Amino acid sequence: MFFTTAVFFLACSTGVKEPENVGIQVLQKKVPLFLERDNNEIFEIIVDISDESLKLNRIDLFFESREHKEILRKAKIYHQIVVNENEFTDRLLFGSKKSFGRKTRINGDIELVPGKHRITFDFPVLDNVLLEKSFTLKGIELFFGRSGRISIEADNNFRYRPAKVLRAAGQDDCDTYRIPGIITTSHGTLIAIYDNRYNNSKDLQEDIDVGMSRSTDGGQTWEPMRVIMDMGEWGGRPRRLNGIGDPAVLYDHTNETIWVAALWISGSHYEKMLWWDSKPGMSPNETGQFVLVKSTDDGLTWSDPINITEQIKNPEWQLLLAGPGMGITLDDGILIFAAQFKEDIGVQALDGGQYTCHSTIVYSKDGGETWHIGTGAKPNTTEAQVVQLADGGLMLNMRDDLNRRVKDETNGRAVSVTYDMGQTWVKHPTSNSALPEPNCMASLIGHNMRVNGQMQQVLFFSNPNDKNQRVNMTIKASFDAGHTWPDKNKVLLNETQGFGYSCMTMVDDNTVGILYEGVKDLFFQKVPVSEFFGDN
Repeated sequence: MFFTTAVFFLACSTGVKEPENVGIQVLQKKVPLFLERDNNEIFEIIVDISDESLKLNRIDLFFESREHKEILRKAKIYHQIVVNENEFTDRLLFGSKKSFGRKTRINGDIELVPGKHRITFDFPVLDNVLLEKSFTLKGIELFFGRSGRISIEADNNFRYRPAKVLRAAGQDDCDTYRIPGIITTSHGTLIAIYDNRYNNSKDLQEDIDVGMSRSTDGGQTWEPMRVIMDMGEWGGRPRRLNGIGDPAVLYDHTNETIWVAALWISGSHYEKMLWWDSKPGMSPNETGQFVLVKSTDDGLTWSDPINITEQIKNPEWQLLLAGPGMGITLDDGILIFAAQFKEDIGVQALDGGQYTCHSTIVYSKDGGETWHIGTGAKPNTTEAQVVQLADGGLMLNMRDDLNRRVKDETNGRAVSVTYDMGQTWVKHPTSNSALPEPNCMASLIGHNMRVNGQMQQVLFFSNPNDKNQRVNMTIKASFDAGHTWPDKNKVLLNETQGFGYSCMTMVDDNTVGILYEGVKDLFFQKVPVSEFFGDN
């Protein structure tokens, strides 16, 4: 697993000497604290003793406040001798503590002989911890009896948060869970959707269904997973040749209906990639199909598949599919999914193929009876999310495939706006510059809330916040319709590398919920909106 390493300078306590023969390196892992997992080695200290042995007899943890008492079940500290860079002796318990204060003392007794020693900290969480809670670790002090002590400063900008593993690799005989989408209904129910990739992590074509999880308590607990889209053995072909996936979900608050869109094809092969194998045409054995299901009872039951390919696909296109992620419903009841289509342009494209792809929108003005499609917003764009701005325009935030080849200051999310339901598009001033991305799917939602005593729209954006790797899953907030995304208004959730897709929803007026990919797993976390305000 990938971790970012940070080395901190030593800060000596006033009036207390620091051992002269000790060197320190620190690795603070900026990761969630998972329910039902051990959360081992969250903090690591390498102690390098140059000559005389030292006896480590106490370690103090300093927390910013007492919030950690509502999260941590225990703090455990272990010791190992470093054999070489990647080899250590077995872990021996230095000490542990079940009760916490802002200063938490853990006593032990270990002799550190000359050489390198590894001190690690485990933070298991309480079973009933509330997901919106968080805490900050300010620092750690190592005590060496009369030989002195060493103070180590932690990164106070990172808050440790509980996280729920919504779907884990191997659960329900499924190798991989991918492609998250999530919405909140008018009843406060959370509906999460995703790919069930049964055999491996491969994209379509494969044996893939759309799974759904439902929570009625804000994401604290979830009902057992249910499959809501499964094309079975359509056409006499095995399930592995009838996969359906890459889902997007929207909630129609006017009719209290949940819609899920997904991509299906029949007749490709599991050794092929649908993105390349789907061809012009309209039938399921020629080209990818745009398929819907809906629920009118808050996600308890679901309709049979509804194929709307004939309504919205140009027969000359190689492929048409939704989002993925989530769609929106406007105040006048118009339903909108972000979408993407691939077409032959008759000339060689930048990656050597004869096609280009465009992000767009698919929409319905009659509650889902009929559907329509917009024009392409920008060439070489694919996975997108849409939000309605305060001025009525629709902002489309897009994965830009040119980023695979252009790794400079232009590397970022493409952004366009339409005021006529996608018939024409205007490039946003921040396009390809304001939101760095490593070429990945992302999430964008809007919410009206009180800021400085006045109601205004705030945009939230999530993605792996890096230009080159899918690391640093981050939520950012914009208070000016997406023109700026200040660092003071962002929250880092997880620095580790994962598959990187994410989807957000407002769990309630005061809390952002996010479902995002680890490696084969899906994680759910909650962040109070107050944490994004900075000094706004």
